[in-house]
Amino acid sequence: MRTSLAPGIKLITSLSRDNWYRYFTLFLTFLFYTSYHLSRKPISIVKSELHRNCSLVIHPPDLNITNNDTWCDWAPFDQDDYQKLFGLLDNAFLVAYAIGMFFSGIFGERLPLRYYLTSGMLLSGLFTSLFGLGFYWNIHSVWYYAFVQVMNGLVQTTGWPAVVACVGNWFGKGKRGLIMGVWNSHTSVGNILGSLIAGAYVSSAWGLSFIVPGIIIACAGVICFLFLVEKPEDVNCTLPQHHESAEQEPLLRNSSSNEEIFNGHTSTAVEPAQEHAEAISFCGALRIPGVVEFSLCLLFAKLVSYTFLYWLPLYIANVAHFDPKKAGDLSTLFDVGGILGGILAGLVSDYTGGRATTCCVMLIVAAPMLFLYNKIGQNGLATTTGMLLFCGALVNGPYALITTAVSADLGTHESLRGNARALSTVTAIIDGTGSIGAALGPLLAGLISPTGWNNVFYMLISADVLACLFLCRLVYKEVRRWCGYTTRPRGFKEI
Repeated sequence: MRTSLAPGIKLITSLSRDNWYRYFTLFLTFLFYTSYHLSRKPISIVKSELHRNCSLVIHPPDLNITNNDTWCDWAPFDQDDYQKLFGLLDNAFLVAYAIGMFFSGIFGERLPLRYYLTSGMLLSGLFTSLFGLGFYWNIHSVWYYAFVQVMNGLVQTTGWPAVVACVGNWFGKGKRGLIMGVWNSHTSVGNILGSLIAGAYVSSAWGLSFIVPGIIIACAGVICFLFLVEKPEDVNCTLPQHHESAEQEPLLRNSSSNEEIFNGHTSTAVEPAQEHAEAISFCGALRIPGVVEFSLCLLFAKLVSYTFLYWLPLYIANVAHFDPKKAGDLSTLFDVGGILGGILAGLVSDYTGGRATTCCVMLIVAAPMLFLYNKIGQNGLATTTGMLLFCGALVNGPYALITTAVSADLGTHESLRGNARALSTVTAIIDGTGSIGAALGPLLAGLISPTGWNNVFYMLISADVLACLFLCRLVYKEVRRWCGYTTRPRGFKEI
């Protein structure tokens, strides 16, 4: 008598060959971008170790201490302008990242993604480790650390356009918001792991806080070279469906702009996906309906998110008076909330069909939550935990949705007539614009924080409001569609 198969074996055998490759690619890209963010996080943890309140630290009696306030700091961050120096390091990375991102999408379209990602992760591992080696080489020049940050920012631009292009190649519109909402938790998972790894070494040998993540991302690069499959056709798998049927209203249809981008005439039906010889131009990508609005929205949403990424541990250490390790561990709650917010945003936007409205509502609610966190966020551990989770969900939810599902939707928009090579450029434009905000946020925080943390939070709240304003037109269109008012582009014929 045959026994029934074990549940795990039933699950394995129920998956088709296509699904095996699809979810394996999803797992690999999740792993890769987790390693990217894991290698970015240590700087925010180590800041509070490079400059700390030395009068509270017991020093060995045989040391000849002349200044009890700065003896345990790491020069040149032992000066009164240390916050400006930290801002310099943040912006060395983020400005280079923002500039490089606009070129990264162009390279990503023209180079094999497997090689592009592999080289990017290996170089990221090198420059991340070089920052930590400054501890062992006893380097005290701010320009050395700034140079390493610039180079790391440039090579890290290889990650986002490439992984989104890979996932977009394998997954169609279906439940893209939910799938990418879950998948995009790699950002928060990477931040959490980076915080925990950096925190484990920050008080003993902060150099290892960079070297260990550098080794991890380099190993991920080797895995990428060995196993990544870029497109379904490379292994004879079925191509995904990127568009709605002709009878359905597409997500981001624009009555005045939904023209054929490449040769100027109007499309009357969605063509099958095909590989075009020429990649889309930068201006052509900007003409895709919704690209400009979502790019500008992401600029301000990412400004808020990256300010928290780089300054939250220091804020907690200064306001709640925790040591660097405890402040870093507590800051991971913001990223846990980000995971939940990204999944919720994807799920709601799939169900409603309103990507812009979902982002706008979360941004509107985030503004008063940021105000409350600054006022009462340090009133006990329970309050701090709850506020960090809520703020993380509301701040990172829209950011996650725009950089994943929205970018994939726009990069495979029906007006592109199946040009699969546009996805990398569209993703790079959206994330590159957002990265300008990512550079501005920590810079402004460094300049404003000496005047008081209240002013930093007022800046973040203002950025949230501006992000909402850029989505107003798209929200209006989505609400009209829900009310039954549909607009079709010139020349569109219903089948």
